[in-house]
Amino acid sequence: MRILLKDFCVSAVVAGVLCSVPLLAVGQVQPPGAAVVADAQNPAVVPTDRLSEGWWAARHKAIVAEVASHPDAQLLLIGDSITNNYDKTEPANQDFQPVWQQYYAARKALNLGFSGDTTANVLWRLDHGEVQGLHPKLAVVLIGTNNTGFFGETAEETEKGIDAVIADLRHRLPETKILLMGILPTALPSRERNFDVNSYLSSHYAGGEDPLVSYIDIGVVFYAHGELDSSLFYDPTLTPPRPALHPTAIGQRLMASAIEPAVARLMGDAPVKPSTTPIRDAAQP
Repeated sequence: MRILLKDFCVSAVVAGVLCSVPLLAVGQVQPPGAAVVADAQNPAVVPTDRLSEGWWAARHKAIVAEVASHPDAQLLLIGDSITNNYDKTEPANQDFQPVWQQYYAARKALNLGFSGDTTANVLWRLDHGEVQGLHPKLAVVLIGTNNTGFFGETAEETEKGIDAVIADLRHRLPETKILLMGILPTALPSRERNFDVNSYLSSHYAGGEDPLVSYIDIGVVFYAHGELDSSLFYDPTLTPPRPALHPTAIGQRLMASAIEPAVARLMGDAPVKPSTTPIRDAAQP
């Protein structure tokens, strides 16, 4: 399925079309459940750990334990720091717990986001127990910005990496629906590559071959009058300032609101009502 967000308001009405999506792995069409064959020439599809980083190893171990203790998990959020940020409680613009509690906690959700991860890291984590024994209704996937941004991988390499992640999830979780998100906007030089990646994902995940996979691009919610709204990202407020990449708590709420109609539909439950707090004031202390 493909969901394209063309208009957005605080009530998060998504104007899009749901349609079935082809399953692709490493640039090739694969039948549902097919194993992923890695291309050794493409780092984006070769499962790679980060166990030399203490926090990463500890988080992986903790998540494997959490997975084992919560076999009834119904929603998985898989990705990098933008997903990992839901664990943060730093007021005001990095307190993401209210958004998590509003949209995901009651759905028995697990946060499988790791700051700095690429598609290669996600593939390694999937291969090492992070979804073992689970039968969730839905997995939301947001990955790829570190491939193009910090590791300088090409759009084509990143596309195949994302394809491999989707194929791997279909192999391990054959009954789980997947909501693949387009890479979010950024002010990094890699933004043009990200546009190319999203164009590929849009065109390749709208063919009708796999009704369990959906695609949504919500990038428009981070733009105002045709320009990227840097106030929705906390990176420019850091010392020293950095290019916009990570949504603030307000930006994260916009993102959660934008995908909520699709999440609710795919999980078969009622949509979460938008917060009554004005969106521009939601992260204020």
